[in-house]
Amino acid sequence: MGRYSRLRRIERLDPRQDYEQIFRWLTQYEFPWDYTQGVSVAFLRDYGVPRISQLRDRTQEFERAGQKRYDDTVPVLATTVVGPKRWIDRYGWRRLSAAETESLALVGRRMGELMGITGLPADYAVFEQLHDAYEKEMFAYDPANRRVAAATLRVVTGWYPRPLRPHAARASLAVLDEPLLTALGLPEQPRRLRTAVHRALRARAALVRALPPRPDRWPHRPKPRTYPFGWALDDLGPHWAHGRPLEPLTEEVPNPAPDPASS
Repeated sequence: MGRYSRLRRIERLDPRQDYEQIFRWLTQYEFPWDYTQGVSVAFLRDYGVPRISQLRDRTQEFERAGQKRYDDTVPVLATTVVGPKRWIDRYGWRRLSAAETESLALVGRRMGELMGITGLPADYAVFEQLHDAYEKEMFAYDPANRRVAAATLRVVTGWYPRPLRPHAARASLAVLDEPLLTALGLPEQPRRLRTAVHRALRARAALVRALPPRPDRWPHRPKPRTYPFGWALDDLGPHWAHGRPLEPLTEEVPNPAPDPASS
């Protein structure tokens, strides 16, 4: 199997009928890591909207049970359309094809239908227009944005050994755009760091491009840290919804930067 053989198989399919199969190939074989990164950035973008971050901030779920909330939200974030497309086009080993792009949109549309949402976009272009227009109108700084974003970053950096966590946090910030950083109240990283991270990600893309494709027998299957042995529907959601005590905070991780509202 050649490096582009799965893409040729995708191009023979009709995304209007075969979007689920295309989406599986996209997320489990062609771009599993990149898709996850795109979803993660999209996750942070939600917190640039004060009314979203204020709700998260009031519940304190990310502060007290951040990993669990992150894992619980992954099935919802699978509907994210624009974030993964933009990440893959920028840092993936190749850009998404038209069929792959539309499969993202159609999966998002189908998930919305199952949630009972009406008036959903019919294709990727409309999803993208709505995404950009909404951010332009709704992005604004609020202290809650920063608190929830910082809590999310503590979850992400907690996956690394303690000495690497500050570097992981700065590298994460280096890939975020200025409007998002402003809305979150987080600092823009120095140009040299942003350039270094960009080059490292492009070098990774070149390496992946040179590797053989993932075999059909070896799909990528995420393993949420909260549920290493699987989960049942009753396990999902915040602790208070199940009458269980909240997990205590085990450590304090400094916020990435001073709160602009306090200066």
